[in-house]
Amino acid sequence: MDKSFDNQVTGLYEKAKDIITNYLKTNHKKEKSKVNISDDFRNEFFGLVDKVNLSLMEDKDNFFGYFLFQMAREIRFDISSPTAVNFKGAQYVIYFNPVIFLTLSKKQMETTIKHEILHIISMHLIRAKELKNRYSTLAMNIAMDIVVNKYLNFLPPYATTLEWVNLSLSLELEPYEPFEYYVEKIQTALHLFEEDEKAAEDDSYQDDQIEMEYNIEKTHDIWEDSSDIDEKTLQEFTEKVISNSEKGEIPTYLKNMIGALKNSRGELPWNLYLKRLMGTVPSNQKKTITRRDRRQPDRLDLRGQLRSHKANILVALDISGSISEEEFKQAMKEVLSIVKNNNHEITMIECDNEIRRVYKVRLEKDLKERIYKKGATKFNPVFEYANRNKVNLLIYFTDGKGEDKLQVVPRGYRVLWVISGGGDRLSLKEPYGAVKKLSNVKIKDTLLDISDVASGGYSMNNQERNL
Repeated sequence: MDKSFDNQVTGLYEKAKDIITNYLKTNHKKEKSKVNISDDFRNEFFGLVDKVNLSLMEDKDNFFGYFLFQMAREIRFDISSPTAVNFKGAQYVIYFNPVIFLTLSKKQMETTIKHEILHIISMHLIRAKELKNRYSTLAMNIAMDIVVNKYLNFLPPYATTLEWVNLSLSLELEPYEPFEYYVEKIQTALHLFEEDEKAAEDDSYQDDQIEMEYNIEKTHDIWEDSSDIDEKTLQEFTEKVISNSEKGEIPTYLKNMIGALKNSRGELPWNLYLKRLMGTVPSNQKKTITRRDRRQPDRLDLRGQLRSHKANILVALDISGSISEEEFKQAMKEVLSIVKNNNHEITMIECDNEIRRVYKVRLEKDLKERIYKKGATKFNPVFEYANRNKVNLLIYFTDGKGEDKLQVVPRGYRVLWVISGGGDRLSLKEPYGAVKKLSNVKIKDTLLDISDVASGGYSMNNQERNL
């Protein structure tokens, strides 16, 4: 145990409390003056942070130490977490709330810094912004944290683990799922508690310049203060910082996250692209007795018609490729989650050089163990089937290694190619649709070393852009 470090932490904590006490004595509720932080305190505090950074750089995870070295640092007593980040003035900035940060052990301090950096690499600052109008802040914060937290050890006492979320919200969330998977399920579970939380919030007063305790609902508020920058530019900047941080061996999980970021190149990931496609599928007509026929409104015997998005979706799986069973099932969970709010019908088709099996899928339990064949990959049989069966959307999971030209041109439906199984490109010169990489699905038993994975997670500031 480093007694000199602990003594420095204790001394700084007492000084931090004095700063807050002096602020509260000289300020009233309606005043907006900032907390006065002396240069002496600032220099001593960041001297302590330098020691934590040095420890990170000497650790096997020295990537985080080199990443932190490139970030600007500021003290803010108004953040409700020990640390927070945003992008400001052409650089990433990490903020520290001393009164919360200084209650942590040295290893926990390292963890909170790692946590922030993992959010950056996952492009959560951008991805949360894209979804903020669809989900509550609390649901997004919990979901983002679940994704990042599974890689962290030495957690603070208020850490939020996947197990805790499942127990608290009566859920059965599975590990290693995308951010979008978690946020939707958490949002539904939180709905019953929202009124109680709002009432509790209204009954309490907090000074807007001081946060004394951790509050998960506010941990990412500072992201709103980030400079206005487009996603592509931010990603390119992040890749440069990452490149400067790769000085030695890095954990497998971190390699996967960095690879996912670099492979995305600022494009929409396949699952978000699919969500957009679902809004463009042609609509069918269904009869209704609640609306009169528009052309003959006096004819009560004629039933009117309503638009009904009956999406006929064909999901094709290349069974000759190297896509793992786990990888495909995780991807299908995403598909089912995305289309569940649409009036849809999913047909599953397994194909190598010919179609081997066709069946309907409504729920995850309907998925069957695949047929394994060793035939060469041919895409044409699937397109022949689609052309005959009035398909609205074809999602084709493949490693991409097939013909270089389709003999059958798709007619009247959209096509989404999802390249997986270690594939890096589609062999077709003309794909007749979007080609995306299935880089957001992690394979636990082959890609993650057990030493890389923590049993729980640190809840602070949120696989996944699902990149």
